Amino acid sequence: MLRKTLKSWTQPSVLCRQMSVVARSLKYTQHGEPQDVLQIVEDTLAEPKDHQVLVKILAAPINPADINTIQGKYPVKPTFPAIGGNEFVGQVVCVGDKVKDLQPGSHVVPRATGMGTWATHAVYNADQLMAISNKVGLAEAATITVNPCTAYRMLKDFVKLSPGDTVIQNGANSAVGQAVHQLCRAWGINSVGIVRNRPEIAELKKMLECLGANAVLTEEEMRTCDIFKSGKLKRPKLAFNCVGGKSATEVSRHLDDRGVMVTYGGMSREPVTVATGPLIFKDIAFRGFWMTRWSKENYDSTERSKMFREICQLMEQGKFVAPTHEMVPLEKFKEAAIAALNFKGFTGKKFILDMSS
Repeated sequence: MLRKTLKSWTQPSVLCRQMSVVARSLKYTQHGEPQDVLQIVEDTLAEPKDHQVLVKILAAPINPADINTIQGKYPVKPTFPAIGGNEFVGQVVCVGDKVKDLQPGSHVVPRATGMGTWATHAVYNADQLMAISNKVGLAEAATITVNPCTAYRMLKDFVKLSPGDTVIQNGANSAVGQAVHQLCRAWGINSVGIVRNRPEIAELKKMLECLGANAVLTEEEMRTCDIFKSGKLKRPKLAFNCVGGKSATEVSRHLDDRGVMVTYGGMSREPVTVATGPLIFKDIAFRGFWMTRWSKENYDSTERSKMFREICQLMEQGKFVAPTHEMVPLEKFKEAAIAALNFKGFTGKKFILDMSS
């Protein structure tokens, strides 16, 4: 038995087998710079069978890790030819006859990683997908599986935090940084952000404070401030590092006794250097976190379902918004890919490929 397709795409009486979909995707056959190796390719997709699902992809972000994967610099190595991208939100068009939990019209996001998402349509297995409320905005849904989940897990898995405790982070204007501020505000945790100085620093500070940051300081201000010594805020039990180098060392100096620094990125490409004094006399600890590993190890776990449910609820309530972003058409992928790794300017704006029209 074949399932019916989404009404907006075909008449109610038309079955999956009568449908021919031409997908446009960004493919590459070798590693290199995205603007050099990515090409728009058209493929006619076969009808979904058994446990398969045909999805119209509505939006898919360009993450730094996606660029690194194309460059061959990321731990995950694709099989060529490969389609770029790792996140998306899509709408189910048609399902195979053995799919029970997804229906045409449902919005879905990826449960698995490395699925190749920079495309207008794709056929996936049902167990690679998770349904998401269509009340969640496209930008929020398209970016939910990496950065918000990274922030959530780092806040939950390393130190037991209570309302009134403090978290400190560098790269506080990154997509993960913005997520950390919002989750801290929702949970009553103080959030201190460190950013690079820049001409628009006042505007950036205001934006991050609106997201939930209790204080936003430049790296220079952090070295001389007394925000913790004065008792204005408790010393941080937990620190997040996505920069490395001197920035990570300075942030770690502010940790409380037995505090923990979690490194999840290294934008400076400099190693994390440990200050000897805090390491010995405060017994601070250093950990690493990679969302891809956690997702694979918790593929069907109840904890993962709980995490998505809580984040989605905050999104539906308007208490969690997508990072600063720009929606761009698929045809503008070259410009967007180049800009995705440009860390200069106001904030780390995320580019999201818009295939919703």
